[in-house]
Amino acid sequence: MSHHEGGVAVVTGASSGIGEATARTLAGNGYRVVLLARRADRIAALADELGNGALAITADVTERDSLVTAAQRVRDELGGADVLVNNAGIMLLGPFDTDQRDDYRQMVEVNLLGAITATEVFLDQLKDGAAERGGDIINISSVAGRTARAGNGVYAATKWGLNGWSEALRQELLPDIRVTLIEPGVVATELPNHITYDETREGVQQLYDQAEVTAGDVAEVIDFVLARPRHLAINEVLLRPAGQA
Repeated sequence: MSHHEGGVAVVTGASSGIGEATARTLAGNGYRVVLLARRADRIAALADELGNGALAITADVTERDSLVTAAQRVRDELGGADVLVNNAGIMLLGPFDTDQRDDYRQMVEVNLLGAITATEVFLDQLKDGAAERGGDIINISSVAGRTARAGNGVYAATKWGLNGWSEALRQELLPDIRVTLIEPGVVATELPNHITYDETREGVQQLYDQAEVTAGDVAEVIDFVLARPRHLAINEVLLRPAGQA
């Protein structure tokens, strides 16, 4: 029997990248996974491929009502969530000026408020199951949550905010619900595709085209964290490509 057999894991941003890879890894190790994302066709196809009761629910982390609807389906159809992976995120890098103001607001709403809202909505389910099985919240942050650079100011601010909130949440929910912060460096995903500032997008894409760490690598780290015995909490994991400065 898998170490995760029978557990229910909810993954936001599950249509691609780290979210998709995490869903695949957890499903392969016994979890019934719930795929939350805006791209309905992608998560529906992924759920069909994964089987084992995988559930695809179209939801936007910036719209609380859609998360409430998703949470009710999880409770009704799967009995509630044991794990929440707050993965949904965007990286809209570029110079700080008025032309980028919509990007700034979107990053705050998705990267920070989206994780906070998803956790608020699913927290009762995590608490319900925690006394018997224990619960886990995995927050996907970034190296940018430790080191800000020119051109990534607001993105870094969302990740620094996620880091601080995660630590406060860890202290509030221990010992029954573990909170883990995952801080990847450059990972081969589609994050650069959505950058609206052309010059920045081209430069970042060149960096990501050379990425050696895959989303699957990060998913394996998440799976390792979740598989630890309940008396052990791995609260923070910083990981980079071996050659990343």
